[in-house]
Amino acid sequence: MTTELEPVAEFRARARVWLRDNLPPAPPDQGPPDSKEEWDRARELQRMLHDGGFAGICFPEEYGGLGLTPAHQQAFTKESYAYEMPVILNVPTLSICAATLVDLGTEEQKREYLPAVLRGDIVLVQLLSEPRGGSDLAGLTTRAERDGDRWILNGSKIWSSGAYAADYGLCLARTNWEVPKHRGLTMFLVPIGAAGVTVQRIKQVTGSTEFCQEFFDDVVLADEAVIGQVDNGWEAASRLLYHERSAIGGTSPYISGARPHIGGEESPILDIARDSGQLDDIRVREDIGEARAMQVVRDQLIDHITRSVLAGELPPAAGSITRLFSAENSWLQTDLAVKVAGAAAATHAPGDPVDTARIGTDFLFRAAWSLAGGSTEIARTVISERVLGMPREHAADRDVPFNEVKRGR
Repeated sequence: MTTELEPVAEFRARARVWLRDNLPPAPPDQGPPDSKEEWDRARELQRMLHDGGFAGICFPEEYGGLGLTPAHQQAFTKESYAYEMPVILNVPTLSICAATLVDLGTEEQKREYLPAVLRGDIVLVQLLSEPRGGSDLAGLTTRAERDGDRWILNGSKIWSSGAYAADYGLCLARTNWEVPKHRGLTMFLVPIGAAGVTVQRIKQVTGSTEFCQEFFDDVVLADEAVIGQVDNGWEAASRLLYHERSAIGGTSPYISGARPHIGGEESPILDIARDSGQLDDIRVREDIGEARAMQVVRDQLIDHITRSVLAGELPPAAGSITRLFSAENSWLQTDLAVKVAGAAAATHAPGDPVDTARIGTDFLFRAAWSLAGGSTEIARTVISERVLGMPREHAADRDVPFNEVKRGR
């Protein structure tokens, strides 16, 4: 027997009332979360959504979600923009890591972890990049060695957003050195608080310490920690990267609230121009129009790619198109904001227009949009090879056992 879904319009109307009655207005954007208190508040808000019946809108009902459609999620997201939401749980906990568990987790893993994630009890993080790895994720050297019925994990990961506040990390490790690099990997669910795990926060040029580096020293993992299949971790990583590009590109069905990771919802340029008395300047008005046009194109592109992938008209890899466009849009929004704000972008002081407060910091963070969700160069490669069907890029280590590949020391 199939349960009839609540019509989207009725769901949206019900969400509008609940949000108005239960959540406070959205606070000003404070940038990346740098304190435990911010994460505790996000967990609290997630529990409120859960108890109110609006958590995990597109997650399966049997794992604590609502089992509704992306249209329901989109309707709720648009209603939620004006309210304080646990947006720091969107990426990577909900839209990347939990989504990967839905696809590849065992039944026991899904029932143990997903309901807890949707209640706000568990925060998940990605443990992928390595200090010497660059963009060659498959060339990683963090290792997990079998010891009877358990695994021993050693190595290091880096650039892990929010790892200091996480409970578990999805960690890709090498479990077989005698096969080509893509074939000897395994994905593990690692408790961040386990013995042998050390997390160090990294201070960025913006002052933020959200990014972390992790060190694993003889960390003991059970067989139940494996996500997917042993030595087939590249399949798990590929699925995780698909969800990552969808999240950064704006096509993920698992995100609620504002979406600063795709260039925000509304550009601050108009308010900056108004507050600084530049609205009558024709060049500034052109900049405002360009910024707004790019936001409109972004939203239409997201809708088009989402519908086309769901309909099977485009491969899932097409999510890299929106990931690339979102990066370019973020660059443009940041550059135009600095252009219109002028010196105030670097010299903001008490009493200056509030919209200039983070422009300089955002500009310092500008280059990150080239890397978040996989580099823009990788996105172009994915689009050319997996969407347009162009020949694959040459790789000297293809089909070479990893223990025979020359690596820098």
